[in-house]
Amino acid sequence: MRQHPRRSLHLTEDLVARVERFEPDSGPEAGLTPLSDEDREDTARHLLAQIAGQPFWVFAYGSLIWKPAFDHVEARPVRVYGWRRCFSLDIVRWRATVEQPGLMLALARGGACNGVAYRLDRRDAFQQMMRLLEREVSYHEDIPSVRWVTCRTADASFRALTFYAAPRSDPFYIYLPLAEQARRLARAAGHAGSCAAYLRNTVEHLEQLGIRDRYLWDMQRRVAAEISLMPPLARPT
Repeated sequence: MRQHPRRSLHLTEDLVARVERFEPDSGPEAGLTPLSDEDREDTARHLLAQIAGQPFWVFAYGSLIWKPAFDHVEARPVRVYGWRRCFSLDIVRWRATVEQPGLMLALARGGACNGVAYRLDRRDAFQQMMRLLEREVSYHEDIPSVRWVTCRTADASFRALTFYAAPRSDPFYIYLPLAEQARRLARAAGHAGSCAAYLRNTVEHLEQLGIRDRYLWDMQRRVAAEISLMPPLARPT
């Protein structure tokens, strides 16, 4: 991938600080079926069986780049065709609440996505897979969005596991106009922090890696403009 001069984000740390907060955790979401430890173990075995004898790669396109849930032995910049980043995962927990829903990054169909592929040590593949599933997959309803995608470099291609690659039809994925996406991202926060902080962290780390995503760059500019126009949050005294 081409290396570019680093750019300064419109969504500055000061702007994020204006909306950053931590709300009480409302607990598991209504209407969803939590995964048990046994369910995760079965899912881990099923996924690993699909790459029997092959290297274990994970494709990271968002927070797994700056907050990984695994130990890796190799990292490569890669491109995945047929998928693109999109703030399309509708959330009311973690970085949002029922009163102020938010959005998280997912992979939507179409286009291409530059990210990082991490190769994990096969000797502890099951334990690594369990750590990934414990972080990324909370409910049975999340499982259809866990899939193997084809990563490409200039001289190779290989399969890698990724998360929140949206099924063709799923009520948890919504495709809002860009202005509405920015409005949500500027306002939503939950017990894990704000959507604005998540956006800034992702764009900043992609920028450090020389990965340019026009959609995310435009979104951080839009969110910065939204926050600039918002009145200051009332803070507890």
